[in-house]
Amino acid sequence: METCRHLIVGAGITGLTAAAFLRDPDYLVLEADTQIGGYCKTIKKEGFVWDYSGHFFHFKHPEIEAWLRQRMPKQDIRVVEKKTYIAFGDRKIDFPFQKNIHQLPQAEFIECLYDLYFAASQGEAANFKEMLYARFGRGIAEKFLIPYNEKLYACDLSTLDKDAMGRFFPHANLTDIVRNMRVADNASYNATFTYPEGGAIEYVNAIASEVHPHNIALGEALVSLDLRHRVARTTKREIQFERLVSSAPFHKLVKLAGLAYDESAFSWNKVLVFNLGFDRKGARDVHWMYYPDRARSFYRIGYYDNIFDTDRMSLYVELGFAKDAPVDVETSLARVLADLEAEGVTQGHRLVAHHSVVMDPAYVHITRKSIAEHQRLSRILQAHGVYSAGRYGGWTYCSIEDNIVEAKALVANFEP
Repeated sequence: METCRHLIVGAGITGLTAAAFLRDPDYLVLEADTQIGGYCKTIKKEGFVWDYSGHFFHFKHPEIEAWLRQRMPKQDIRVVEKKTYIAFGDRKIDFPFQKNIHQLPQAEFIECLYDLYFAASQGEAANFKEMLYARFGRGIAEKFLIPYNEKLYACDLSTLDKDAMGRFFPHANLTDIVRNMRVADNASYNATFTYPEGGAIEYVNAIASEVHPHNIALGEALVSLDLRHRVARTTKREIQFERLVSSAPFHKLVKLAGLAYDESAFSWNKVLVFNLGFDRKGARDVHWMYYPDRARSFYRIGYYDNIFDTDRMSLYVELGFAKDAPVDVETSLARVLADLEAEGVTQGHRLVAHHSVVMDPAYVHITRKSIAEHQRLSRILQAHGVYSAGRYGGWTYCSIEDNIVEAKALVANFEP
């Protein structure tokens, strides 16, 4: 049996960061795929550069951005002030919707403003859907926040915790909204984003540059965990460890560890992502658009070509599905192309290249039950030297930078 003081499961952002900042050289990174990157992989096809999805970095910690940039000396890296909108009928509303209701047709604006004014009297919210009604009123909730988020999460919003999106939800009170009618202030946590010319994989490669290649085992998956003896069995061997850091989806980790758990506590959606390259340019001055209209298959599209101002339209298109729903890629692509034409995104454009991937899980459903069960099971795992981190390991909603911060802080507490 092999031994390793620090075993890391997953060679995505979280796992590679943990390895990069470990003070102990006795570590091994296990990755089931044949490539590093997790969901931050980049595809290059017919001159287009796409990621598995729209992975744009939003840095709150300048020292982290500087650390990454130092390891990407040959990359053209753009810092972009994002331009994002909501497709609403024949209008393009500035994001976030709740701060820009004055851009709606007059009757709908008055309806939203009236409902917003009286919303505060609805009392304490018990779930995400009630929070939307209580905080913003029926008009704003039903015109955008509910239909959009139901398309995104592919579930009944009343099943989600009221703080399911945490700091990422663009809250605004009546004063903010009224003030925004005269002087626009649409700042959010991701008011600017950073993106390298070579795609999101360049950030992954920057982190991986601090990880010894011989310490990464590609094409090797974790099969089971013996918590009592701290032994991991993989598709190739058995490894005894002192500590294990996992970025695998939490429900899969506890199952591999043989722990009894409430399966109903962990739910999620999956997202079908299409990357589409067209023969000529489309809209300019937009980076992504939100689509609350239930008649459209996608909930969001993004424009890669408007980051570096390339001469052909390059899109990512996202469709949400329930975790058990079938995904027919060919049928969905035909529907997406028709919807893009109906929305005027394409106007007789010719599709010259495309790629698709199903992200499963994509967004986890944060509920009161999931929070409690995650905390309970994490205590058991940590008692046996196992730490679960990242968006899926932490069963949370977070940014890529958050993953870096979390992994770095976690291993800082480990003794070499």
